[in-house]
Amino acid sequence: VAIQNFRADIAWRRSDCITGDIAAMIAAGAVVGWFQGRMEYGPRALGNRSILADPRPQDMKDRINEKVKHREGFRPFAPAVKAEDAARYFDMQGLTDSPFMLFVVPVREHMRSVVPAVTHVDGTARVQTVSRASNSRFWELLDAFGAHTGVPVLLNTSFNVMHEPIVCSPTDAIRCFLHTGIDVLALGDFIITKREGGAG
Repeated sequence: VAIQNFRADIAWRRSDCITGDIAAMIAAGAVVGWFQGRMEYGPRALGNRSILADPRPQDMKDRINEKVKHREGFRPFAPAVKAEDAARYFDMQGLTDSPFMLFVVPVREHMRSVVPAVTHVDGTARVQTVSRASNSRFWELLDAFGAHTGVPVLLNTSFNVMHEPIVCSPTDAIRCFLHTGIDVLALGDFIITKREGGAG
């Protein structure tokens, strides 16, 4: 219903493999609104209401701060990583996991140039580890992105703009998508793009 209400501004298609299709788009440079499953509770976006991007380009942080979040350029973004690959990129300092993005740990020195968009100026990151058991669809997206790029890490930030709450409903998600620089919206199994001349 929400999609139909915005049909003048958006185009959409159902994907047979949303994780594979979206991983390819992110690898090609798209900033993606990712709206899946139930609303999350707590201070962090953990893969159901997220804005996702490639962590490898140096300028990705600035691009999202300016075009999407509309906030100060110094603000950092967090990495989401497959749990089984976390220790390869981050010094977990004895943590077995960090599923709620509550711990700041060092990015391994030789990996800082690999994922600069999620590495703070002091060489750390507020890491989120994602297990297949905890969030299978988000894990599959990280896995698919890793298959495309060799890096099973995504820049993950909350699906909202500055001073606004995190999107709750499909209608919220589409509105936010239309009025920011988000390139693509993954809404359940639907891939949504903006029509030429639509809201923006």
